[in-house]
Amino acid sequence: MTYTVKEIFYTLQGEGAQTGRAAVFCRFSGCNLWSGREEDRSRAVCQFCDTDFVGTGPDGGKFAGAAALADAIDRCWTGRVSRPDFDEGPDGHADYVKPNDRKYVVCTGGEPLLQLDEELIAALHQRGFEVAVETNGTRTAPKSLDWICVSPKAGAPLVQTTGSELKLVYPQENAPPDKFEQLDFRHFFLQPMDGPDLARNTERAIDYCLRHPRWRLSIQTHKLVGLR
Repeated sequence: MTYTVKEIFYTLQGEGAQTGRAAVFCRFSGCNLWSGREEDRSRAVCQFCDTDFVGTGPDGGKFAGAAALADAIDRCWTGRVSRPDFDEGPDGHADYVKPNDRKYVVCTGGEPLLQLDEELIAALHQRGFEVAVETNGTRTAPKSLDWICVSPKAGAPLVQTTGSELKLVYPQENAPPDKFEQLDFRHFFLQPMDGPDLARNTERAIDYCLRHPRWRLSIQTHKLVGLR
Protein backbone atom coordinates (compact mmCIF):
# COMPACT_ATOMS: atom_id res chain seq x y z
CA MET A 1 0.00 0.00 0.00
CA THR A 2 1.13 3.55 -0.74
CA TYR A 3 0.50 5.99 2.12
CA THR A 4 -0.12 9.67 1.40
CA VAL A 5 1.01 11.92 4.25
CA LYS A 6 0.62 15.66 4.62
CA GLU A 7 3.28 16.09 7.30
CA ILE A 8 5.33 14.35 9.97
CA PHE A 9 6.72 16.35 12.89
CA TYR A 10 7.86 16.09 16.51
CA THR A 11 6.00 18.14 19.14
CA LEU A 12 4.00 17.89 22.35
CA GLN A 13 0.45 16.59 22.28
CA GLY A 14 -1.76 19.62 22.89
CA GLU A 15 -5.16 18.10 23.62
CA GLY A 16 -6.98 15.51 25.68
CA ALA A 17 -5.68 12.96 28.14
CA GLN A 18 -2.15 12.89 26.67
CA THR A 19 -1.65 16.68 26.83
CA GLY A 20 2.00 17.63 27.24
CA ARG A 21 3.40 14.31 26.09
CA ALA A 22 6.19 14.25 23.50
CA ALA A 23 4.93 12.74 20.25
CA VAL A 24 5.57 12.38 16.57
CA PHE A 25 2.50 13.50 14.65
CA CYS A 26 1.83 11.75 11.36
CA ARG A 27 -0.90 13.65 9.53
CA PHE A 28 -2.45 11.57 6.77
CA SER A 29 -3.90 13.31 3.75
CA GLY A 30 -7.61 13.14 2.95
CA CYS A 31 -10.86 12.99 4.88
CA ASN A 32 -14.29 11.48 4.34
CA LEU A 33 -16.21 14.42 5.88
CA TRP A 34 -14.66 17.35 3.98
CA SER A 35 -12.50 17.72 0.90
CA GLY A 36 -10.24 20.21 2.71
CA ARG A 37 -11.00 22.90 0.14
CA GLU A 38 -12.59 26.11 1.35
CA GLU A 39 -15.03 26.23 -1.56
CA ASP A 40 -16.52 22.96 -0.28
CA ARG A 41 -16.70 23.83 3.41
CA SER A 42 -20.32 25.01 3.45
CA ARG A 43 -21.44 21.68 1.96
CA ALA A 44 -19.26 19.47 4.15
CA VAL A 45 -20.47 17.24 6.99
CA CYS A 46 -17.70 18.73 9.14
CA GLN A 47 -17.52 22.49 8.63
CA PHE A 48 -15.29 23.57 11.54
CA CYS A 49 -12.04 21.72 10.77
CA ASP A 50 -8.95 23.84 11.49
CA THR A 51 -6.39 21.57 9.78
CA ASP A 52 -4.76 21.51 6.37
CA PHE A 53 -4.72 17.89 5.23
CA VAL A 54 -4.79 18.33 1.45
CA GLY A 55 -2.03 16.75 -0.61
CA THR A 56 1.54 16.42 0.66
CA GLY A 57 3.74 19.02 2.30
CA PRO A 58 7.52 19.38 2.60
CA ASP A 59 7.46 17.26 5.79
CA GLY A 60 5.27 14.58 4.24
CA GLY A 61 5.10 12.71 0.98
CA LYS A 62 4.09 9.38 -0.52
CA PHE A 63 5.50 6.25 1.08
CA ALA A 64 5.64 3.00 -0.85
CA GLY A 65 5.02 0.75 2.13
CA ALA A 66 4.63 0.42 5.89
CA ALA A 67 8.36 0.07 6.55
CA ALA A 68 9.20 3.24 4.63
CA LEU A 69 6.64 5.32 6.52
CA ALA A 70 7.54 3.79 9.89
CA ASP A 71 11.20 4.62 9.24
CA ALA A 72 10.30 8.23 8.41
CA ILE A 73 8.31 8.51 11.64
CA ASP A 74 11.15 6.96 13.62
CA ARG A 75 13.62 9.48 12.20
CA CYS A 76 11.43 12.31 13.52
CA TRP A 77 11.64 11.08 17.11
CA THR A 78 14.34 13.13 18.83
CA GLY A 79 13.44 12.40 22.43
CA ARG A 80 15.50 10.27 24.75
CA VAL A 81 14.62 6.58 24.93
CA SER A 82 15.98 4.86 28.02
CA ARG A 83 15.39 1.35 26.69
CA PRO A 84 16.92 0.79 23.26
CA ASP A 85 15.35 -2.64 22.93
CA PHE A 86 11.58 -2.97 22.62
CA ASP A 87 9.79 -5.92 24.17
CA GLU A 88 6.26 -6.65 23.08
CA GLY A 89 3.77 -7.71 25.68
CA PRO A 90 1.88 -10.98 25.52
CA ASP A 91 -0.86 -9.36 23.42
CA GLY A 92 1.61 -7.72 21.03
CA HIS A 93 0.81 -4.19 22.17
CA ALA A 94 3.30 -1.49 23.07
CA ASP A 95 1.65 -0.76 26.40
CA TYR A 96 3.55 -3.66 27.98
CA VAL A 97 6.58 -1.35 28.13
CA LYS A 98 6.84 1.16 30.98
CA PRO A 99 5.37 4.55 29.99
CA ASN A 100 8.66 6.44 30.43
CA ASP A 101 10.34 4.08 27.99
CA ARG A 102 7.92 4.51 25.11
CA LYS A 103 8.14 6.48 21.94
CA TYR A 104 4.73 7.82 20.96
CA VAL A 105 3.19 8.51 17.56
CA VAL A 106 -0.18 10.14 16.92
CA CYS A 107 -1.78 9.19 13.61
CA THR A 108 -4.11 12.00 12.66
CA GLY A 109 -5.55 13.74 9.63
CA GLY A 110 -7.89 14.44 7.95
CA GLU A 111 -9.19 10.98 8.69
CA PRO A 112 -6.26 8.63 9.34
CA LEU A 113 -8.31 5.44 9.27
CA LEU A 114 -8.72 5.85 5.54
CA GLN A 115 -5.08 4.69 5.36
CA LEU A 116 -3.79 3.47 8.74
CA ASP A 117 -3.74 -0.33 8.79
CA GLU A 118 -2.43 -3.26 10.79
CA GLU A 119 0.73 -3.52 8.70
CA LEU A 120 1.80 0.04 9.53
CA ILE A 121 0.89 -0.35 13.21
CA ALA A 122 2.99 -3.52 13.39
CA ALA A 123 5.93 -1.72 11.76
CA LEU A 124 5.67 1.10 14.30
CA HIS A 125 5.45 -1.36 17.20
CA GLN A 126 8.62 -3.03 15.91
CA ARG A 127 10.35 0.35 16.16
CA GLY A 128 9.26 0.80 19.77
CA PHE A 129 6.30 3.14 19.33
CA GLU A 130 3.05 3.30 21.21
CA VAL A 131 0.56 4.02 18.42
CA ALA A 132 -2.37 6.41 18.87
CA VAL A 133 -5.04 7.51 16.45
CA GLU A 134 -7.26 10.59 16.34
CA THR A 135 -10.34 9.67 14.32
CA ASN A 136 -13.83 10.97 13.58
CA GLY A 137 -15.15 7.50 14.43
CA THR A 138 -16.79 6.77 11.08
CA ARG A 139 -14.56 3.74 10.44
CA THR A 140 -13.62 0.80 12.64
CA ALA A 141 -10.19 1.20 14.23
CA PRO A 142 -7.60 -1.60 13.91
CA LYS A 143 -7.52 -3.73 17.05
CA SER A 144 -3.76 -3.44 17.55
CA LEU A 145 -3.86 0.30 18.27
CA ASP A 146 -2.68 1.32 21.74
CA TRP A 147 -4.68 4.55 22.10
CA ILE A 148 -7.92 5.50 20.33
CA CYS A 149 -9.27 9.04 20.48
CA VAL A 150 -12.66 9.49 18.82
CA SER A 151 -14.01 12.94 17.97
CA PRO A 152 -17.62 12.52 16.78
CA LYS A 153 -19.08 14.89 14.22
CA ALA A 154 -22.75 15.82 14.04
CA GLY A 155 -24.35 14.33 10.95
CA ALA A 156 -21.76 11.58 10.54
CA PRO A 157 -22.30 7.93 11.50
CA LEU A 158 -20.43 6.83 14.63
CA VAL A 159 -19.01 3.35 14.02
CA GLN A 160 -16.13 3.30 16.53
CA THR A 161 -17.99 3.36 19.85
CA THR A 162 -15.19 2.18 22.15
CA GLY A 163 -11.76 3.55 22.86
CA SER A 164 -9.44 5.41 25.18
CA GLU A 165 -10.99 8.86 25.00
CA LEU A 166 -13.95 10.55 23.41
CA LYS A 167 -13.21 14.19 22.61
CA LEU A 168 -16.27 16.14 21.54
CA VAL A 169 -15.83 19.54 19.92
CA TYR A 170 -18.44 21.69 21.65
CA PRO A 171 -21.00 22.93 20.92
CA GLN A 172 -22.28 21.10 17.88
CA GLU A 173 -25.91 21.23 16.86
CA ASN A 174 -27.40 17.73 16.99
CA ALA A 175 -24.40 16.35 18.91
CA PRO A 176 -25.14 16.96 22.60
CA PRO A 177 -22.70 15.37 25.07
CA ASP A 178 -25.36 13.17 26.66
CA LYS A 179 -25.71 11.37 23.32
CA PHE A 180 -22.25 9.86 23.84
CA GLU A 181 -21.67 9.51 27.57
CA GLN A 182 -22.91 5.91 27.79
CA LEU A 183 -20.31 4.72 25.28
CA ASP A 184 -17.33 2.62 26.35
CA PHE A 185 -14.51 5.17 26.72
CA ARG A 186 -12.14 5.75 29.63
CA HIS A 187 -12.11 9.54 29.28
CA PHE A 188 -14.71 12.05 28.12
CA PHE A 189 -13.58 15.52 27.03
CA LEU A 190 -15.35 18.65 25.81
CA GLN A 191 -13.17 20.82 23.61
CA PRO A 192 -14.43 24.34 22.85
CA MET A 193 -14.95 24.89 19.15
CA ASP A 194 -12.30 27.24 17.76
CA GLY A 195 -13.18 30.28 15.71
CA PRO A 196 -14.73 33.69 16.32
CA ASP A 197 -16.90 32.35 19.17
CA LEU A 198 -14.08 30.58 21.01
CA ALA A 199 -14.42 32.62 24.21
CA ARG A 200 -18.16 31.96 24.45
CA ASN A 201 -17.73 28.29 23.52
CA THR A 202 -15.09 27.94 26.25
CA GLU A 203 -17.46 29.42 28.82
CA ARG A 204 -20.18 27.02 27.75
CA ALA A 205 -17.85 24.01 27.88
CA ILE A 206 -16.63 24.99 31.36
CA ASP A 207 -20.20 25.37 32.57
CA TYR A 208 -21.17 21.98 31.15
CA CYS A 209 -18.20 20.23 32.77
CA LEU A 210 -19.01 21.82 36.12
CA ARG A 211 -22.58 20.56 35.92
CA HIS A 212 -21.65 17.15 34.47
CA PRO A 213 -18.43 15.95 36.16
CA ARG A 214 -18.12 12.92 33.90
CA TRP A 215 -16.85 15.37 31.28
CA ARG A 216 -13.47 17.10 31.47
CA LEU A 217 -12.33 20.24 29.68
CA SER A 218 -9.80 19.92 26.86
CA ILE A 219 -8.00 23.08 25.75
CA GLN A 220 -5.82 23.27 22.63
CA THR A 221 -2.71 24.08 24.63
CA HIS A 222 -0.40 23.86 21.61
CA LYS A 223 -2.12 26.93 20.18
CA LEU A 224 -1.76 28.78 23.47
CA VAL A 225 2.01 28.25 23.67
CA GLY A 226 2.79 28.41 19.96
CA LEU A 227 3.58 24.77 19.24
CA ARG A 228 2.92 23.15 15.91
